[in-house]
Amino acid sequence: MKSFRDGGIIRAGGLCLTGGALAFLVVFSYLAANFNYPDVLDGPASTVLPSLLGTGTRGRLVWTIYGFLPLIWIPAGVAAFEALSPVRRGPMRLAMFFAFLAAIAMMLGLMRWPSIHWHLALAWGQAGPAEQAGLAATFDGLNTYLGNFIGEFLGEMAFSLFFLLTALTWLQAPDRARWIGWLGVVTAVAGLIGMFRNVTTVVAPVAEVNNYLLPLFMIVLGVALVRWPTGAGRSPSIVAHEL
Repeated sequence: MKSFRDGGIIRAGGLCLTGGALAFLVVFSYLAANFNYPDVLDGPASTVLPSLLGTGTRGRLVWTIYGFLPLIWIPAGVAAFEALSPVRRGPMRLAMFFAFLAAIAMMLGLMRWPSIHWHLALAWGQAGPAEQAGLAATFDGLNTYLGNFIGEFLGEMAFSLFFLLTALTWLQAPDRARWIGWLGVVTAVAGLIGMFRNVTTVVAPVAEVNNYLLPLFMIVLGVALVRWPTGAGRSPSIVAHEL
C-alpha cells in the first residue's frame, strides 16, 4: 500500500506541475492582451490603477486565479521529494521546503493585485490630488515590497533552488533520462541569474530566455513525474545506492 500511495502522490504532483505551467501561460497571455502585462508593472499609479479597474470583474477574477496558481509548487515539491528522496534525502527535503517558500512568496506578491491594488484603484477615481499622492506612494511601496522583493526575488530564488536541487539529485538517480536533469540545471541557473533583472539590465537577456525555459521544464518534469512507475520512489536498488 505504501508504494501505491507514494506513486499516487508523485503523479498528482506531476499533474499539478504540468497543469500549473499551462495555466500560467493562459493567464499570462490574458493579462498581456488585456492589461499590457508585464510592462504595466513599470507604470505609475495614475496609469496602472485606472487600467486595473478597467479590466472589470473578469480581470479581478483572473488576477485572483493567478494569485492562487503558485500553490502548485507545494504538491510539486512533495512529489519530487517522494520520487527522489531515496537518492539523496537531505537535498530533496530542502528542495521541498524551497517549493513551499516559493508558493507562499509568489502568492503574496500576486495577490496584491485583486486585493489591495484593487481597492487603491477604487479610491483613486474619488481622490483629489493630495489623496492621489498618498495612494501612489502606497502603490509604489507595495510593488517594491510585495512585488519586487517578495514575489519576484524571493519567490523566483526559491523555485530556482527547488529546480536546482531536484535536477542535481535527478542526475544521480539510476535509470533516469539525464537530459531532464541537465535541462533543470540550466533552467535553475538561468532563474537565479535572471532574478537580478530589477537590479541590473545586464541580466535582462537571461531573464527573457528563462521565461521560456521555466514553463518548458515545469512541463517536462511534470510529465516525468506523472509517468513515474508505481513504487519506483522506494525501489531497493535506489535505496542501496543512497546507502
